[in-house]
Amino acid sequence: MAKDPLGEAGLHFDELNKLRVLEPEVGQKTTELKEECKDFVDKIGQFQKVVGGLIELVDELAKEAETEKMKAIGARNLLKSVAKQREAQQQQLHALIAEKTMQLERYRIEYEALSKVEAEQNEFIEQFILQK
Repeated sequence: MAKDPLGEAGLHFDELNKLRVLEPEVGQKTTELKEECKDFVDKIGQFQKVVGGLIELVDELAKEAETEKMKAIGARNLLKSVAKQREAQQQQLHALIAEKTMQLERYRIEYEALSKVEAEQNEFIEQFILQK
């Protein structure tokens, strides 16, 4: 095999017979690596788009969850306030019942007193009529 003086100097001819500094094999591998890197960068770009979409979706779901959480807290607070209002209303009704019971007792006593006075007056009228 004859020694290639250009090859020893680091110069090579490619398939188009152009003078190259790199060996044809190294040049081909460099081109393949460049294409693979481009494919990798494209795939990373697509991955970033997918991840970006996923992050947006998760953020939207988080906002919806927060909204529902606030609605649930509001509903719970409303329920507590309704329960407190019902309890206050119940206490008012108990107080009203006690007041009306006392008023009924006063009316009963007054009725008994008036009935007694009426009976006495009727008796007096009968005695007065009988004396005549």
